[in-house]
Amino acid sequence: MWIKLLLCGLLIAFCVTLGWLAADKYRVRMRFYSQFASFNERFLEELAYTRKPLSALLDPEHYRGEFAKLLEKARTHDLSGIRFSFLSKEETEEVRDYFMTLGRGDAVSQNAYFSARSKMLADRKEASAREAKTRGDLYLKLGLLAGLAFVILIV
Repeated sequence: MWIKLLLCGLLIAFCVTLGWLAADKYRVRMRFYSQFASFNERFLEELAYTRKPLSALLDPEHYRGEFAKLLEKARTHDLSGIRFSFLSKEETEEVRDYFMTLGRGDAVSQNAYFSARSKMLADRKEASAREAKTRGDLYLKLGLLAGLAFVILIV
């Protein structure tokens, strides 16, 4: 009897873990856009005040995950092969265009372009956070229900 209960608990925990792993795509997307928006704000501040070199701004030390990998590729100007499973083709093209435009042109045009992108990035950040919350909860609940269904089938 105790072994059955232990196996049922482990099965439910395993299914919930699978649900959590399935929702990871949305959490990665949320972190990516959060870091992207903060990078854009930092770039606008640097452009307006301190004007540090672009190579210092592209230092991935302050960021982590997929965005840090993107910054590393942007430092080497190797943006041709970027692909992210959590971004659509259009979003990947927008990210590539963003980093290809970075540091090109005068400060006034850069400020205008990246200020306009700031609103789009804030909207994407908010939408991805909302989606990560709803999809994350959904996948956890589906994992729990799948675990309970397996327990019912076993018992």
